[in-house]
Amino acid sequence: MPEEIKSGTELPAIREEIELHTSDGLTLVGELALPESGDPVATLVALHPLPTHGGFMDSHILRKASARLPALADVAVLRFNFRGVTSPRGTSQGEFGDGVDERFDLQAAMDFVAARGLPHPWLLGWSFGTEVALKWGLAQPVEGAILLSPPLRRTTDAELAAWAGSGKRLVAVVPELDDFLRPPEAAARFAVVPETEFVAVEGGRHLWVGEAQSYRVLSEIVARVNPAALPLPTEY
Repeated sequence: MPEEIKSGTELPAIREEIELHTSDGLTLVGELALPESGDPVATLVALHPLPTHGGFMDSHILRKASARLPALADVAVLRFNFRGVTSPRGTSQGEFGDGVDERFDLQAAMDFVAARGLPHPWLLGWSFGTEVALKWGLAQPVEGAILLSPPLRRTTDAELAAWAGSGKRLVAVVPELDDFLRPPEAAARFAVVPETEFVAVEGGRHLWVGEAQSYRVLSEIVARVNPAALPLPTEY
């Protein structure tokens, strides 16, 4: 009998512990989750929240994306710890780079994607991860970037405006009750990229706590990378 998908549900996938190697000599730890059968239709490169405030590759939305989307949406999910970050998977070498040195981490992840031939990569940033995506992702061969709770604290207006006309999709998922940047202010900042797909989530909060918010965020992600898989099942 089907069972309800809950916070801790981990659906079938091929899961591989991986290492990434940066051009400045560090080894980062991570995991690749692939559909159990068949090739993935798209790839999410997950960039986690702020390490100095507890962000890591297991931050819950990214963990749930990895736990569910290979099975529910035929999507590959690559998660890793930024430099200096520890999770149950292990510790990545190096020290926090305040969104600057993490460009080497992103490059290492994209090199891995290329080496494995993973299709149609998208950046999936959450909070601090959105800053890394916006600052350094434009130069990467990605379909676009999905931004969850973007604070736009480390991203300059010029860095954001550079995405305009790039041909890469930019999706901003902004919670109504965000702690840092709420929809009216976010809409004004993102106006420099007129093609931004702007999603204001009523009742949403920065940390997307609760199954209803998790389901909404995962649905917004899948709507971009494999819309044919919607609506996401709530049982498996």
